[in-house]
Amino acid sequence: MPSNRKIYLAFFILLAASALIRGFIAGFIELGNDEVYYLTYAKFPAFSHFDHPPMVGVVIQILTLNLTFDSEFFIRLAAVVLGTLSTGLMFLTGRLIKNPLTGLYAALLFSASFYGFVLSGTFILPDAPQVFFWLLTLYLLLLILPDRELLRKSRTLFPVAGVVAGLAMLSKYHSVFLITGIFFYILFYNRKWFGAKEIYVAFLVFLMLCLPVVLWNVDNDFISFTYHENRVSITASGLQPQYFLTEIAGEFFYNNPVNVVIILIAFIALIRRKQFIRPDYKRIILWISIPLVLVFISFSLFRSTLPHWTGPGYLGFILIAAAYLSEPKRPDLKLRLIPWPVTMALVFILLVTVAVMGQIRYGWVPLTRWKVADISHDLTGWRQLGGKFAPIAKSDVDQGRMKAGSPILTFRWFPAANLDYYVGGPVNKPVYALGTLERIHKYHWINQLRGNLKQGSDAYYIALSDDYEDPVSLYGALYDTIMPADTICITRGSELVRKAFVYRLSGLKKELVFSNENRTK
Repeated sequence: MPSNRKIYLAFFILLAASALIRGFIAGFIELGNDEVYYLTYAKFPAFSHFDHPPMVGVVIQILTLNLTFDSEFFIRLAAVVLGTLSTGLMFLTGRLIKNPLTGLYAALLFSASFYGFVLSGTFILPDAPQVFFWLLTLYLLLLILPDRELLRKSRTLFPVAGVVAGLAMLSKYHSVFLITGIFFYILFYNRKWFGAKEIYVAFLVFLMLCLPVVLWNVDNDFISFTYHENRVSITASGLQPQYFLTEIAGEFFYNNPVNVVIILIAFIALIRRKQFIRPDYKRIILWISIPLVLVFISFSLFRSTLPHWTGPGYLGFILIAAAYLSEPKRPDLKLRLIPWPVTMALVFILLVTVAVMGQIRYGWVPLTRWKVADISHDLTGWRQLGGKFAPIAKSDVDQGRMKAGSPILTFRWFPAANLDYYVGGPVNKPVYALGTLERIHKYHWINQLRGNLKQGSDAYYIALSDDYEDPVSLYGALYDTIMPADTICITRGSELVRKAFVYRLSGLKKELVFSNENRTK
């Protein structure tokens, strides 16, 4: 086995390298649809929001100094910092359940996971704070729950775990699986804890932290819970194998195919009763991880799901895999500092990440020319659109064609958030999204905060060629005239990414009032 000195040196090199790579990516590409949307959580803070609890907005506010610094790098800085800290937590947890080498393998496998490194460690999504608080809760539980003597140190840590689990719940709702995992572990393996007052204090603290989210939902007809219930409720259409296959393929990719193979091999070893991890640690990890993964896989049999929903569950699987890799297979074989399966996983994520970053920024592969949808378009061209729209808006005001401060209208939360950050923000034009609650999400509340649109006022509408909605059908009944103003071509190298058709909407027929009472489902 490598010496502890080498293991710790390798870990600190990994920590520094991963932080630098995350930081580079954070400033290299534009914000995605979801990221600019979650930025509105920081711009318009509340106890909760339509889609998620408030934590992602809170961490953006903290790391940007309340949006004092608002470039892509600083907006993603919270994810970069939390992702780096999560890498450290993977090391500490692996070291706790077995030894420092297990910790190093866990940190490496986490860094080789697209979910761990990119989705929750670079992009600013609710997963960034959730993963950090999930891992910290898991670490505390591994310290606490195996204690059969209920020593004072363990009892003292339980309320702390309640606080951290509450912060995870303030990040994403399915952090509730932390609580169910605690309950079932205690029920089956260590019922003494039911007699300790600290567990009830911990649960009370957890509930108190969640209370603002509940109160916000009470004030808003439990809209968040209804929205997520509709996303996963079983429909009358029966089994949908295409959704199931998409979910499994997505989990395979997001967690790195090499990682998943290592995890499967480790699980086979567990089934064959190989002892490479303490039983109490194994049980805690599995009771927290497996239910989450199984629930969402079950939903995918009937409804379309998103593979990253199971991501926190795979963090526990990575710990199991790391413990398996750090177990000597034969007495005559020395364990490597970085074993070849881990090297393969790291090489895979490195190659894919470089290819994707290059495609986003430079369009290396001409997918549109081959009639293949290029999803990298979602992360490119928005800043260019804002730069080209600004002189059009200035000229319209100078020539008296539009009133100063005329807002930008759109029909859905994306591209509303993209237009807000890249187009409207730089020229001081508020963005309003007009439509059903299901389409505009948080913009229902943002519209209210920005105020009513006065009778006779003007507005812009920007229609995108790859997401086109006709302005006359959308707003023809609201405005006296709708006229095309200009067409903006968004390019990437020699490739035309999209066209943006700018329209002038003049003479609002009557005041447009925004309130909670006039929302539609």
